[in-house]
Amino acid sequence: MANQHRTKLRGVRNVDDQLWDDFGDATARDDSDRSAVIRRFMEWYTRRPGVEHPRRPESPATEG
Repeated sequence: MANQHRTKLRGVRNVDDQLWDDFGDATARDDSDRSAVIRRFMEWYTRRPGVEHPRRPESPATEG
């Protein structure tokens, strides 16, 4: 099937629209996406071997 994904779709609840938008902007500044950052945080949080805490991108105010 052409539209079948490798992983199941997971929902995240109780995140207000502004936070979701700000998170999307921040991940884009880091050439990433929300899913990748959430997944990496979950891997770090559950102490998966070899995973380091995700780093935060620079603040838009400090970028050149």
